[in-house]
Amino acid sequence: MATVDETATANMNEASERDPQNNNSYGTLVDAPYISVDLPILDVNDFNNRIIHGYEAGGAEKSLPADLTTARSLIPAGTATLRDFSYVAPEIPEYVTENCTGCMDCVTLCPDTAILGKVLAESTLEEKLADVPDESERGMFEKQWSKTRKYYDGPKKKGKEGGRFAIIIDPSKCKGCAECVTVCDDLALKMVPKTEQVMTDIRKSHRLFKNIGPSDESYINDNLLIDMMLKEQTHIYTGGAGSCAGCGEGTALRMLCSATGNMHGDKWGIAAATGCNTVYTSTYPYNPYLVPWTNSLFENVAADAMGIRSRWDQMGWQDRPLWCVGGDGAMFDIGFQSLSRMLASGMNIKVFVLDTQVYSNTGGQASTATYAGQNTKMSIHGKLHAGKQERRKEIAQIAMMHPRTYVAQTTCAHTNHFYKSVIGALEFDGPAIINCYTTCQPEHGVADNMATDQARLAVDTRAFPLLIHDPTKGDTIKKRLSLQGNPSVKDDWWKNPKTKEVVDFIDFCRSEGRFSKHFDKDGNPSETLLASKEDRLENWHQLQELAGLR
Repeated sequence: MATVDETATANMNEASERDPQNNNSYGTLVDAPYISVDLPILDVNDFNNRIIHGYEAGGAEKSLPADLTTARSLIPAGTATLRDFSYVAPEIPEYVTENCTGCMDCVTLCPDTAILGKVLAESTLEEKLADVPDESERGMFEKQWSKTRKYYDGPKKKGKEGGRFAIIIDPSKCKGCAECVTVCDDLALKMVPKTEQVMTDIRKSHRLFKNIGPSDESYINDNLLIDMMLKEQTHIYTGGAGSCAGCGEGTALRMLCSATGNMHGDKWGIAAATGCNTVYTSTYPYNPYLVPWTNSLFENVAADAMGIRSRWDQMGWQDRPLWCVGGDGAMFDIGFQSLSRMLASGMNIKVFVLDTQVYSNTGGQASTATYAGQNTKMSIHGKLHAGKQERRKEIAQIAMMHPRTYVAQTTCAHTNHFYKSVIGALEFDGPAIINCYTTCQPEHGVADNMATDQARLAVDTRAFPLLIHDPTKGDTIKKRLSLQGNPSVKDDWWKNPKTKEVVDFIDFCRSEGRFSKHFDKDGNPSETLLASKEDRLENWHQLQELAGLR
């Protein structure tokens, strides 16, 4: 094991023998300095240069002494950006410029902030390229800037200079999940083996990408919400979190942070309930957040948020949003009473639920969010019981019954609906809750690259309907509740327009390992699964009735 030089004073935010291209540096689209903090017990420079160095070099647990920072569980903002994941996967995405349309799906849906986009005026790009001294590197980098209809042809038709668009991979943050390849309908990304030459070129390209400056915001249409990640201020959630490859929660947190950052910069905070989300975002000494963040026990995070909100209001920070983040346990189960109290309080706190339908962090046990029939720990599919027998609790409908509460149910796969839900919650003057479907690959039994596809299928099959309940829209539930975004909102089930076949909850179950034991050798579903299908239809009927569609 490597030993740590305790006297090392090298700046971890600069190039080094360990990181010659300085890929592991603060700032996502452009370089940035450490984020300082005025606390006598936290020296950011010492923490990043000594403690992070120790962990990245190896042997930190043996050579680093205990200190006040560790004892008080303090981690500076954004330290995860100094973390290197380039060794964890055998493949990495490669950009195919001629196929790209600039849709930004890959940038948006990457759970690790590893797929980065930027747009520059063509003349600006040419000027910047001329400053690259090495001719071969200049040629390599220039080829990665595409001429899309969206940013190049469109502006030129309006008499403006065309913009060049690039997708660059951060090799230090990519875990090789291939989610970006899966969501790209234009075949503009493909997975390639990590050879020494491939990695050298990618590392150099990423360095040139950060050096070339920020996006030209005149090419960014603020009405196209998906383009917000072309701006540096939206990258509040850095790469380097320790989540599983392709984690659906990671994408949800990135998009939540981007939308909030786009509106409020870094003047907001997060109260997070213990769970998967706190483990992979605060495993010492790595923190991917660039805003204040605190962790509370999962049974009382909503109460913790009420305390923070009260103190912030006393300080005159009423205009700073506070997000309360948690999973099934924190919101559906043991923390539900605290959540209900918070919603009833009328306090201006926003809740974001990472709904994986299991306790992902502690081994995949059943929760009240678990679907009937699902095979999970504590509801094992066996001879006596075919998986969970209880119906799923619908937290969105329950939340709608609280006084003047904004409620949304959404997924990352439905990008515009997701952003509309977050923006609506932030603009609402009062309590708001967003329940987001977040694929957990190991517990759902799906591949690393399938988070978006499974979330979309969950909506299409009524497993997880989209909804927005906005109290400002009227004095009846019918006026306040919108099911827009779901397919065939007036029908029981959606029909695939290509095959003309009905797509229902059984189709969703066929695609996931957590329901596999419910199908016989001929593919016929069990009675339990058919009953679960009826449960999903009854839930959909209830929503249709509340929205005045039935």
